[in-house]
Amino acid sequence: MESNQDLSKKNNKIKLDFKDSKYATGRRKTSIAKIWLKKGSGKIYVNGKNYENYFKRENHKMQILRPFEIINQSTDYDVRCSVSGGGHTGQAGAMVHGISRALLLFDSELKSTLRKEKLTTRDSRAVERKKPGRAKARKSYQFSKR
Repeated sequence: MESNQDLSKKNNKIKLDFKDSKYATGRRKTSIAKIWLKKGSGKIYVNGKNYENYFKRENHKMQILRPFEIINQSTDYDVRCSVSGGGHTGQAGAMVHGISRALLLFDSELKSTLRKEKLTTRDSRAVERKKPGRAKARKSYQFSKR
């Protein structure tokens, strides 16, 4: 029998203690991010992996750090996130929304700062549905008079 430590190394998941943390949910497109935020040293884990390993694109990594940079506390909080649905862009946007909402639970004075940057508002844009008689949502089939 293998020990629990060996199993956790095989799964490449990191066990974290987030007992005294604040919880918030962030959403974007079809993605949902469950965020646990606590005072710490600036570590961010997404689905058990470091965020730098989970997100490949640089703009996604910068986007996730944006709420912390705006309040000038980039290394004061640890984040544990469970994100599902959508693609990487939607997931990164959902994380930003969740992190911003969790930061407000720690300090409600940050609300005006984060609100100016539109980080506390859910981005309601989503894919438009396909209509009958059309190729896509708005694109039509080629029309011929004769």
